[in-house]
Amino acid sequence: MAEKNFFEPKKSLNIKGRLIDLSSPKVMGILNITPDSFYDNSRTKSIDEALIKAARFLYEGATFIDIGGYSSRPGAKDISINEEIDRVVPVVESLVKTFPEAVISIDTFRAKVAQETISAGAHIINDIAAGDMDEQMFETVAKLQVPYMMMHMQGTPQNMHQNPVYNNVLLEVIDYLAKKVAALKALRVHDIIIDPGFGFGKTTEHNYELLRQMEAFKIFKLPILVGFSRKGMIYKTLGTSAAEALNGTSVLNTIALQKGAGILRVHDVKEAVECVRLVERLG
Repeated sequence: MAEKNFFEPKKSLNIKGRLIDLSSPKVMGILNITPDSFYDNSRTKSIDEALIKAARFLYEGATFIDIGGYSSRPGAKDISINEEIDRVVPVVESLVKTFPEAVISIDTFRAKVAQETISAGAHIINDIAAGDMDEQMFETVAKLQVPYMMMHMQGTPQNMHQNPVYNNVLLEVIDYLAKKVAALKALRVHDIIIDPGFGFGKTTEHNYELLRQMEAFKIFKLPILVGFSRKGMIYKTLGTSAAEALNGTSVLNTIALQKGAGILRVHDVKEAVECVRLVERLG
């Protein structure tokens, strides 16, 4: 039995003793507590607005709500740790009080923000930098013993869009994530989710090459999160805008599900849940 479990993909997350089944793909709703996120409609300006959006996400079928207080769009403005904490902690506290069954992730690359928000009631850390932008992050995750979502990004939000270069984008992303997974397992972090980082330090060509070969990430036997929602790889290809990229988002989410994605991180929960239901209907 132990040998079977070792070789089988991980299909659950432990959320403070509550198991989340990932044998069926799940949807994560994006709740940006920022004034400058790339998609205007995702910007949330108050706790009341955050509660309204969270209620809608949960009603539409989201399993996770991902709260971020630091915009990671290309060329984003840097803010202080304290400002990020001031943005997100009150929202986490309000969500925990209003929706006690909701599973909340905190979108941050800073260990102190992770610590403060988990203490406030959040359940998961979602780190776009996989520990590269805060050397304390891995130790913090290990201490907290919460699920950790880690993404590949070349560069930082401030410079990642400036001529990213790879010899082989797929192999380099896999190698990067493999080293991170090994380091986390050495620290006895049990729940790891990997994210190839679509749109982060990659050209449109790099993004589509990763999507084309996404099955390769199954080698990790870990849940795979993807985030295409309304990104430039969609609207730049179509010659439209983020506001017009919902249909394209659904197309790429569908392709990713067929290639093994376990979590869809989106601005539009209802449509993503429909993608999951229809792909699962194929069997």
